[in-house]
Amino acid sequence: GVEVGPQPQGVARADVLDKMRKIVKHGLDFVQLFNEGKEFPPCTIEVFKIMEKVDYPRNKNGEIIAIIHPKLQDQDWQPLKNGDPLFLTLDGEVIPYQGNSTVYPTFINEAAYYEKKQAFVKTEKIKLTAKHLRSSVS
Repeated sequence: GVEVGPQPQGVARADVLDKMRKIVKHGLDFVQLFNEGKEFPPCTIEVFKIMEKVDYPRNKNGEIIAIIHPKLQDQDWQPLKNGDPLFLTLDGEVIPYQGNSTVYPTFINEAAYYEKKQAFVKTEKIKLTAKHLRSSVS
């Protein structure tokens, strides 16, 4: 599957559609070249591995008591370090990120995830290495 975004629910955006078309075309080009026997050299790529889902701070009744801090809003895939602003309470208190390592939040404040009790997803940046690849079919 391919998910391209961010894009609000029920909205069709030309720029996002164009990105999706390019991704699908690259995927199909790869399949064609692989089937033709092209050898692909070893490579390394940075990816983001999901660590955990993070909920909004809530009171004892389960009601949200803080929102995403303005400095975190729209910062998907950007580094979040210990002490960086994370949430802002309705009283104006900043709740900082408290973690042992830098993380890369994504799906920040997505409307579709409110009901799932998810303020964002913490990811870590890792490197994946692939050996050379070639079809065994001649």
